[in-house]
Amino acid sequence: MPSTADGTAEEAAEPEPAPEPAGAAAGAAGAADAVRLPATAWAVLGILSFGEELTGYEVRRWSDHILRFFYWSPAMSQIYSELKRLEQVGYAASRTVTGEDVRTKRVYAITGAGRDALARWVRTAPVEPPVLKHGAALRVWLGHLATPDRLREIVSQHRDNAQRLHEEAEYSRQTAAAEPGWGYPELVARWATRYYAAERDLADAMLADLEELARAPEPPPGPAR
Repeated sequence: MPSTADGTAEEAAEPEPAPEPAGAAAGAAGAADAVRLPATAWAVLGILSFGEELTGYEVRRWSDHILRFFYWSPAMSQIYSELKRLEQVGYAASRTVTGEDVRTKRVYAITGAGRDALARWVRTAPVEPPVLKHGAALRVWLGHLATPDRLREIVSQHRDNAQRLHEEAEYSRQTAAAEPGWGYPELVARWATRYYAAERDLADAMLADLEELARAPEPPPGPAR
């Protein structure tokens, strides 16, 4: 299982989801071609597609390993909601197992129908532009309501965050590179390291722009109205 950036492993007790009604998954799977799922459900199914049976907590650990750098950092409640949805449509199946610590837990696996549907989604889903919500840029846009020093602090904090995420993504890239069969996740982790390096450099450029703007003479007042 993927580990955290400092190499530690975490343990957590998992809530037992409510059992599905008998036959619900099989009935929904018959209409697989008509199933429409949100992208977050496909992301959860994608984690299961690497072939391991995982608990909901382990799905969260996998998402924190690489997925969070480019798409999603889910709450546990959202993960369980998506796993339940995937079971209902027949794309995932679960069973209860008893671990070495004698705790009973539920593990999830992708089904054949789920793998077929996921492969179809990868091939045919439309390529949509990413939605950018850049808090630091929004606050610079409202810079007339802040002091130049405060704006520099905001952008500097954003630059430091980008550098930290760059380092964490590089750790995940190296981990993925050492795992058999993780060639494509390693490529995306490599993309994430470049992305956050670029974001760090853009923040440095914005700091230079702020300095230039601060040195510029004040524009003359506009005509009286």
